Amino acid sequence: MSAPAEYRHEPTMPPLRLWRRWVRTVLTMLVISVSIAATTCPECWRDGHRMLINFVMTTAYTFGLWITNGYAVDWLDRYVNWKREPLKRLLLTIVVSLGGSLLVIIAINFCFLVLYRGYSPAEMWAPGAWMRYVFPLLFTSIISLVLHSRSFLLGWREAVVRNERLQKEMAQAEAETLRQQLDPHFMFNALNALTSLVEEEPQLAVRFIRQLSQVYRYVLDARGRDVVPLAEELEFAESYLFLQRIRYGEALQAELPAPESVPPQAVVPPLSLQLLLENALKHNAASASQPLHLRIELDESGQHLRVRNTLRARRLAPDESTGIGLHNLTARYRHLTQEPVLIARDEQEFVVTLPVLELVV
Repeated sequence: MSAPAEYRHEPTMPPLRLWRRWVRTVLTMLVISVSIAATTCPECWRDGHRMLINFVMTTAYTFGLWITNGYAVDWLDRYVNWKREPLKRLLLTIVVSLGGSLLVIIAINFCFLVLYRGYSPAEMWAPGAWMRYVFPLLFTSIISLVLHSRSFLLGWREAVVRNERLQKEMAQAEAETLRQQLDPHFMFNALNALTSLVEEEPQLAVRFIRQLSQVYRYVLDARGRDVVPLAEELEFAESYLFLQRIRYGEALQAELPAPESVPPQAVVPPLSLQLLLENALKHNAASASQPLHLRIELDESGQHLRVRNTLRARRLAPDESTGIGLHNLTARYRHLTQEPVLIARDEQEFVVTLPVLELVV
């Protein structure tokens, strides 16, 4: 099963918090620079000019390498995930961190030797100059290890928290779905309608029983399945609407997509349409003079399923609706894809757009 590319929304950090973060970073870099400058050149203590140059060089290395590796982490986090592609992420981490750091080291040496000291560029590669590159690269390896380890641990913690949240939401969604599957009101209304049909239209009563049987067979078959073929879900919706048309008569008008327009590999969570159809019938008034129009449509790309209904809201009793049906449906979708369930309404219509997933064998 494949779904639209996963993305992660990075919340915008408040300005004050961002400013404090930068202040902490700058202070940390200055402390590190002073510590390294003071310990790597003991003889510089007797020469203030040399100490100043050593401090400036150390600060340039520290800030340059930290910023380079910090942006490398942010860039890699956006495009390559540790969890999904660990080997690719490891190789890119090594290439990007060491490659970017080497460029920074060369640039700093060029500024110091060529622009400040006036040496020839060839002096940068003279014998014995390798220490100018080895020590900063060793230092950048430590910085890179800290930053990328932090990124890995934060990603791992986020994945654990997200998995726990999804499991909780799925458990709630499954419990609500089970409650809806066994809703006694639907069976009560169906049996009342069947009683009238048996007396007045026996042939239609036989068809009603067959459709009712198909509805409950589908409900039983769908238990424990994450997704079902969209064609089967639409077939179930047709049977469900047939039963409701017997009850509502001309007060209910419904349209469904043609079976040939449904891609064979398209799948959706089971009973998604039942929840939306039931909600439309429960929350809206319907009469022969002002019928409730329901329309299920599949877009041209076959990637979105829209369920529309005319909006004529009616007041519900406190125990008639739990108000969490759509929340549980969106929770079930979050378990399968990052593409959201879209809910829109205006004065005349209520529309729910469901992502259509693709089953890959």
